[in-house]
Amino acid sequence: MDHSSGLPPLDTLRAFEAAARSGSFSAAAETLNLTHGAISRQVAKLEHWLGTRLFARQARGVALTPEGQRLMQRTQEAFALIADTSDRWTEPRGAAVVRFSAIPSVCSLWLMPRMKWLESGDPDLRIVLQVDHRRVDLESEGIDLAIRCGRGGAPGRVSVQLFEEWCFPIASPALAQSIGAGNAARLLDLPLIHDSDASGWRAWFAAQGLDYRPRPQDRRFEDYNLVLDAAACGLGVALARPPLAQSQIETGRVAAVDPRTALNPVSYWLDRPIGQPRPASAALATRIAQEAGLSAARLTAFLKTEAKAA
Repeated sequence: MDHSSGLPPLDTLRAFEAAARSGSFSAAAETLNLTHGAISRQVAKLEHWLGTRLFARQARGVALTPEGQRLMQRTQEAFALIADTSDRWTEPRGAAVVRFSAIPSVCSLWLMPRMKWLESGDPDLRIVLQVDHRRVDLESEGIDLAIRCGRGGAPGRVSVQLFEEWCFPIASPALAQSIGAGNAARLLDLPLIHDSDASGWRAWFAAQGLDYRPRPQDRRFEDYNLVLDAAACGLGVALARPPLAQSQIETGRVAAVDPRTALNPVSYWLDRPIGQPRPASAALATRIAQEAGLSAARLTAFLKTEAKAA
């Protein structure tokens, strides 16, 4: 394990402190809204990092070893120093909190417009967002649900396909008007805009009988938010990826260049950790499924399936 920073991972210390304070991995899991298995793995990870046992496992809970007692004292002192500020933000906790992970474009273009509705109802929920491009380990990081873009199920998760994208070219209204109608080959004379995956453009041109490979004049951005911004600013032609781009088209920020569509090889998946989801997590998954038009049968399979794509 990497010791280059000289400090153990913070999430392992958080799990350790909760378990040491309560004397139980189960109680710690309830406090942190994690599973018993996640707490156990975090403690094992910390013990491996330190090279010593921190807990003696007992029939009813756990007890600190002498090394664990010394670490507990230091950990509580460190946490007290971190908390000793009058202007700090504390992450909400509780049974109604659902920790949710997605890339920035999904959060801003799909989730945010629906956030108020997704949180309201019976029960009332509180969504805590973790916005990240990286592949997140849902269980060890305490993530209840995630939406990701991909080509299929991911290992170590329960997944269900939320929706697909039928893409078509868009540009700023002025550029779209100047391009006008015509054959698809005319677009190859213009800068094309895409994110880190150009497969959508390849699929669209292939559907029109043309080959496309990214060229020096094309523009690449890591996030689809920036792709839409670049298109709206007249920097080239992008692909509309419904439903992410739908509101921008409806408001006239961008306009369709060609009505012909093609299925993007990348689609959107709702993921959760393996195991029984918490009631709040299941409630949010149900609302997301309703908003995405997911069938009741596939939602039921997603909430009950242990390890394969639903």
